[in-house]
Amino acid sequence: MARATPSVLFTLLFFIFISGSLMKIIVGQESNQVTWCLAKPSTSDVLLENNIEYACASLGDCSIINAGGACHEPNTLINRASVVMNLYYQQNKRNFWNCDFLDSGLVSVTDPSYGNCTYKAEE
Repeated sequence: MARATPSVLFTLLFFIFISGSLMKIIVGQESNQVTWCLAKPSTSDVLLENNIEYACASLGDCSIINAGGACHEPNTLINRASVVMNLYYQQNKRNFWNCDFLDSGLVSVTDPSYGNCTYKAEE
């Protein structure tokens, strides 16, 4: 049976340590850091539309992205999807899996709020 070299073992242990620490920060288990969910810029329009439909059906109120809503402008699919994906993510306790949206969401540690559009963030 082949033996792992010390450098391979160190690299593996370091990766496991770093991965676990990052996961805990993202999930919020080890940190009070607030996180938000955003749509990935590479997401197709069809998937963004599906994300909006899914999140709005769950939320029950998506007036924030409708005409006259605080987050209507800029009126782009990625903006509107990000807003409602984040609302869904926040409503579901900021679990990283609630930002997956078929691998079209990403967790941010930077507040994406702008102008009058405040991204809700549960503390």
